[in-house]
Amino acid sequence: MAGNAADNANHLPYFFGNITREEAEDYLVQGGMADGLYLLRQSRNYLGGFALSVAHNRKAHHYTIERELNGTYAISGGRTHASPADLCHYHSQEPDGLICLLKKPFNRPPGVQPKTGPFEDLKENLIREYVKQTWNLQGDTVSSLCRIRARDNNGSYALCLLHEGKVLHYRIDRDKTGKLSIPEGKKFDTLWQLVEHYSYKPDGLLRVLTVPCQKIGAQMGHPHSSNAHSVTWSPGGIISRIKSYSFPKPGFKKPAPPQGSRPESTVSFNPYEPTGGPWAPDRGLQREALPMDTEVYESPYADPEEIRPKEVYLDRSLLTLEDNELGSGNFGTVKKGYYQMKKVVKTVAVKILKNEANNPALKDELLAEANVMQQLDNPYIVRMIGICEAESWMLVMEMAELGPLNKYLQQNRHIKDKNIIELVHQVSMGMKYLEECNFVHRDLAARNVLLVTQHYAKISDFGLSKALSADENYYKAQTHGKWPVKWYAPECINYYKFSSKSDVWSFGVLMWEAFSYGQKPYRGMKGSEVTAMLEKGERMGCPPGCPREMYDLMNLCWTYEVENRPGFSAVELRLRNYYYDVVN
Repeated sequence: MAGNAADNANHLPYFFGNITREEAEDYLVQGGMADGLYLLRQSRNYLGGFALSVAHNRKAHHYTIERELNGTYAISGGRTHASPADLCHYHSQEPDGLICLLKKPFNRPPGVQPKTGPFEDLKENLIREYVKQTWNLQGDTVSSLCRIRARDNNGSYALCLLHEGKVLHYRIDRDKTGKLSIPEGKKFDTLWQLVEHYSYKPDGLLRVLTVPCQKIGAQMGHPHSSNAHSVTWSPGGIISRIKSYSFPKPGFKKPAPPQGSRPESTVSFNPYEPTGGPWAPDRGLQREALPMDTEVYESPYADPEEIRPKEVYLDRSLLTLEDNELGSGNFGTVKKGYYQMKKVVKTVAVKILKNEANNPALKDELLAEANVMQQLDNPYIVRMIGICEAESWMLVMEMAELGPLNKYLQQNRHIKDKNIIELVHQVSMGMKYLEECNFVHRDLAARNVLLVTQHYAKISDFGLSKALSADENYYKAQTHGKWPVKWYAPECINYYKFSSKSDVWSFGVLMWEAFSYGQKPYRGMKGSEVTAMLEKGERMGCPPGCPREMYDLMNLCWTYEVENRPGFSAVELRLRNYYYDVVN
């Protein structure tokens, strides 16, 4: 139990209990932020774990302390210790991975006890009752907070959230280690830790979790099905008793919008969802289609029954092509097709190499692109299904029906800023993934972002992409090729050096394209004129109607010195926070 772990630290004067990261930073500021000032708090991610917050260079740094199966404690990758106190004592003598030595503990003010979370002062039977009622668990699943019955074979759940009259659905996945998370979100040992976290901050959701909803079956007078596994609460009762143990949540709430005003939906309506039932449209609720509702959110090989072909080569007899072309280029054409997998027929886009040219260089380029794509698996990147070698070489990929972002925006100028922010944020998440995988895209532009729906974007075209080795942080081209110079950072043009930071520059140009509704950057200028403009410190102006915060981010992406330019981790976080401000 988590409470037993907290008991191991309650006697420590510098243990603050279940406080947030922000509260920990506030305490360190109160203590003066001297180098080595530290405090201990309970982890909100890991059951029975702790977090160490340390001040250095006027900044707070946070380290997760995990509880091992044998009851010892360790910072990831570090040596184990018998207790949190022993760990802190050790790091007061050896940094061993920390940014500095622990020099001075920041103790709780007199009379202040460690803060407890909503579950910790309850007796075991109260917790068990809460878990059973909340998550509809039965039998052995209630015997441990870490074991929860899965709703499907992959152990996933769905979190349903009511926001501005719309029902939003978030998938909660269980990874190979048993930890739970929403896509791209923090990982937790238990569902109740996840719920507690998102009741403090949205952090990926459109809003914080506040009031649990009543079970529909009970509300309509129907008995609850014994085999249901939906995530619901009943008002009052056990949840009220648990909430009574909670401390007030930090931070302020925005004033409620005036009656009658409602932000536009940030996700598109799913016409294939049944509209009947107790939550039909006459009750003001409608189902929304998130990216995860589409068939391309997960890899087609995520289903364990689908067998990935060896060496990514596909059976041509299982591939059917339509006659109409989706697009064409120097390489050949792109057509829509259908690939018969083991369980389903997959709609695909097929890049077909020119046959008449019989150019071996084109084949090498296609295979190089396939080699990059087969290593990538992310919801915001177009995945490769495989390669066919038949009448022509074919690269079979996921289908994105709406096509390139720039063309879509040119034809749909009614799209709101909120929608554009949503799409560029998704691109930043895909690029953050590439950065973490040590891949450089080298051709990031709005023409190479494809739309699955109006609210779902995927990065495509990896023909120029390069994988960096573990000890490299940039790729140096040998010669100047036919490059998209208007999207390139100065170090690419001047020194042929490409990195994730140069992709960030390109992302700034992509943002400019998006907020100018698909206009061409540096219109009417030659590449040499663009280079001269950048060397003088000049940048493109703000697109009409573009939010100032977004133009400021573009200029940050266009920082001349590569070492001062942000990475995608920082860019994605800034976009995420602004997006939440806009939609809330």
